[in-house]
Amino acid sequence: MEDSQIYSNPQNAPLQLLLFVDDRFKTKEELRRIRATLEHLSGGQGYSLQEVNVAREPHLTEYYRVIATPTLIRIVPSPRQVLAGADLAIQIEHWWPSWQEVVNNQAEWPDDIGSFSEREFNRNPDFAAIQSLRLSDEIFQLKQENANLKSQILFKDRVITILAHDLRNPLTAVWLAIDTLNLHLQEDSEEYNRPLMNQLFSQARRQINQIEHMITDLLETGHSSNTRLIIAPSQVDLVSLCRDTLGKFQEQLQAKSQTIETDLPSDIPLVYVDQERIQQVLMNLIGNAIKYTPNAGKIQLSILHRTTQKVQVSICDNGPGIPDHQREDIFQDAFRLERDVEEDGYGIGLGLCQKIVQAHYGKIWVDSVLGQGSCFHFTLPTYPYPYANE
Repeated sequence: MEDSQIYSNPQNAPLQLLLFVDDRFKTKEELRRIRATLEHLSGGQGYSLQEVNVAREPHLTEYYRVIATPTLIRIVPSPRQVLAGADLAIQIEHWWPSWQEVVNNQAEWPDDIGSFSEREFNRNPDFAAIQSLRLSDEIFQLKQENANLKSQILFKDRVITILAHDLRNPLTAVWLAIDTLNLHLQEDSEEYNRPLMNQLFSQARRQINQIEHMITDLLETGHSSNTRLIIAPSQVDLVSLCRDTLGKFQEQLQAKSQTIETDLPSDIPLVYVDQERIQQVLMNLIGNAIKYTPNAGKIQLSILHRTTQKVQVSICDNGPGIPDHQREDIFQDAFRLERDVEEDGYGIGLGLCQKIVQAHYGKIWVDSVLGQGSCFHFTLPTYPYPYANE
């Protein structure tokens, strides 16, 4: 439906009706009954009906103080009369004789009654107020669009910075490893230094995995910056998923001589989640724990069956910790702690984690003590999936 539609003799009808509707199916059914009732009672003559979609013309909704749909307002003859509630068609049949009597008792109408928008606004002393409401609404929408555009521009600028700086270090490490391997293979030697070759291969593979992880986060965050994440949930063994994800970090753990303790009970129920996206969350949180935990430090990964509908995953480190006043800010896109400004990274990982967890109707938060470490927790639904509208 267009923003507004006018039916039956809009230019000179003595009975002018304004109907506020929305896009719901039941409202459309009611709308058809209202039209049919008016056509039957009037014989198609002597009235005009203008329909206004409340979502597309909120300034009119505010001016007429409409609080429900559908709502029918008789705007001419004055005074206004408002009909709302169930089955407006029946209410119209009840009031139609009275409306006709009022119309017949009105003085002769001027020749240029015009449509609702011209007639009612021009004759109403609140015309300026209505126009102000309309302009305020349009200004608000333009400000929202402008804010979204600025956000997209800032994100693109951030991506350029990432490509120019943050990806340079792992790419450089990969090239150094490849060049060293190439020189070693070109040496006239029958025996190769196997430990050195294995170390270089591991370093190149680790850096490539880091680059892939960064690019995945960038693409996901860019795609979901103004839209809700789409998930494809299925039954998932969370314990197996955690163990599989930990296997991807063995080289990083060994490189820093770190240990990881796990508490993954065998009786944890299946969860109903998008496996790839939850693995993204695990990759981000475990990767951060490794990054901020000092050499020879300890990391903990545990799962707790909190309620019959939720399980909780916790990843703890003994790193520097997070200031109390910034524990909420770290989940914002592109937010970085002052200590991390000069570090590799781009501050969108935790924001993406929050989007993914919230898309599963879960919660993510952090407990932290400065100088002692941080624990990130998030909850997930068990099977069957507790849909939000149930």
